[in-house]
Amino acid sequence: MSATSASATRAAKPKHPEDGKPWWKFAHVWLVLAGPAIVVIAGLVTAYIAMSKPDPVIDPDYYRHGIEINQRLDESQKSLAPALTGRNHAATPAQDHPTDR
Repeated sequence: MSATSASATRAAKPKHPEDGKPWWKFAHVWLVLAGPAIVVIAGLVTAYIAMSKPDPVIDPDYYRHGIEINQRLDESQKSLAPALTGRNHAATPAQDHPTDR
């Protein structure tokens, strides 16, 4: 009976065509490994870009330069003052015009 029982168990257990293949020949393994591999590569590329093109150093006298820029902007807006006060005079009645006294 042992010969018939051994042949019965072999017949009951179907042989899968992919049994015995090494792990790297399964597509799902590469699908699982591709995500972390892409993240590692992207991290290395990001590190390379960060190291090869550093941010510029801030000017040590940045506060004084900022004040000078603000003063220049204030001066340029003073020159626009007549245009801003007189922009709607075509639609404003004459008695409501601002005076420049």
